[in-house]
Amino acid sequence: TSVTNWFEDKRKFGGLIGAFPEEATRGSISNEKEREKRISVNTNRGLRARCDNCGNMLYVKYLKQNKSVCEERGYHLPMSSMERIELLVDRNTWIPMDENMTTKDVLDFSDEDSHQNRVAISQEKTGLTDAVQTGIGYLNGTLIALGAMDFHFMGGSMGSVVGEKITRLIEYATAKSLPLVLICASGGARTQEGTLSLMQMAKISSVLQIHQVRKKLLHISILTYPTTGGVTASFGMLGDIIIAESKAYTAFAGKRVIEQTSRQKIPEG
Repeated sequence: TSVTNWFEDKRKFGGLIGAFPEEATRGSISNEKEREKRISVNTNRGLRARCDNCGNMLYVKYLKQNKSVCEERGYHLPMSSMERIELLVDRNTWIPMDENMTTKDVLDFSDEDSHQNRVAISQEKTGLTDAVQTGIGYLNGTLIALGAMDFHFMGGSMGSVVGEKITRLIEYATAKSLPLVLICASGGARTQEGTLSLMQMAKISSVLQIHQVRKKLLHISILTYPTTGGVTASFGMLGDIIIAESKAYTAFAGKRVIEQTSRQKIPEG
C-alpha cells in the first residue's frame, strides 16, 4: 500500500515530458516510421526461436504476443532493450538520453579480435551504440527514468559508456525527483576496458546512495536472464524493490568462471 501511495504522489507532482525540453532535443523518436525501424532492428529473430529451458521451437510471432514467455514451462526468453521499453513505456512517451555516446579503446585491447571491432560488430547487429538504453517515459501514467540493458550487445557487459549513461540517468532522476527503474541483463564488467569498467560499480553505487538514501527516492531493480558479475555486485542488488524474472540466472560469477578459478566441476542446477 505504501508503494502504491508513493506512486500516486509522484503522479501528482511528476509533471509532463513537455516540461523537460532539454531532454526532448537530445533525440526523441521523431516519427512512427523511425520508431518502427528502431524496433525492427532489435527484434529480428527469424520465424522461430528455441526455448533454452525446454528446447521447444517457438514461433516468434506468438512468442512476442506472450511477451517472450514460453507457454510450456513459463520460462522467460531473453529480450532486447527496445522490446522491454516497448512493453513498459506508454506509447509515444519515450524520450531517449545520451544515444550517441560511444566507447573509446583507450587500452588498444585485442585477443582473438580487437575490442573496437567487437564493438562495431555489436553496433551493426543491434542498432545500439552500447549495451544500455536510458531515457524517460510514462509507465501507466507515471513519469519514470528507465535504463534497459541489452545482452545482445557484447553480452550486456558494463564498460565506461554503460556506467556513464546509467550514472547520468540516476543523477537526472534525482534532480527531477523521478522513480528509477533499471532492467539488468549482463555478463558483468567489460574486461577489455580494464579498470575503467570496474570503477563503474562504485560510481553507480555512489549516485544511487544519493538517490535512495539522501533524497528518499524509489529505485526498482529488475533481474533478467542473465544478471551476473559487476552488475550483480552493484546496482542490480541495490533496489528498494528487486523483481526477478522466473528462472532468471543471477549470480556474481558464472559457472565457467567458477570452474576455471576453483578447478572443480560444478554440478548442473
